[in-house]
Amino acid sequence: MNTPINQLLMQKGGAIVTVSPNASVFEAIQLMDDKNIGSLLVLNAAGKIAGIFAERDCFRKVVLAEKSPKEVPVKAVMTKKVIYVSPETTVDECMAQMTNSRIRHIPVLDNEGKILGIISIGDLVKFVACEQDAMIKNLEKYIEGSL
Repeated sequence: MNTPINQLLMQKGGAIVTVSPNASVFEAIQLMDDKNIGSLLVLNAAGKIAGIFAERDCFRKVVLAEKSPKEVPVKAVMTKKVIYVSPETTVDECMAQMTNSRIRHIPVLDNEGKILGIISIGDLVKFVACEQDAMIKNLEKYIEGSL
């Protein structure tokens, strides 16, 4: 699909939920539960991306390590190397990037590094399904009209 991610962001909205690197994993998980989301961008004091914290980080680096989520800071378990896309990245390119990197959430940054939003694999699947449904309906109308 050649649709730019920016179009998906306009439909979804650019709400961004962030957490401090010094917050506890427990606080981060509570925030994710409150917002019904699967990841948080971790911003440093300057408001720049320091990392991303996802459910997977909690399970693999806290729960399996038998550490206390109330004692472990997010900065100790977050993913520091954040993969991101630009608003011009297509839906297909974004899906390929997420699949190849084995990630479920990806920030969208403009050329100046400003955070425009975050896209989940669920957002992409929903968008593609809606687009395909619309195409099928249009084809059905075309076929019905030509018979």
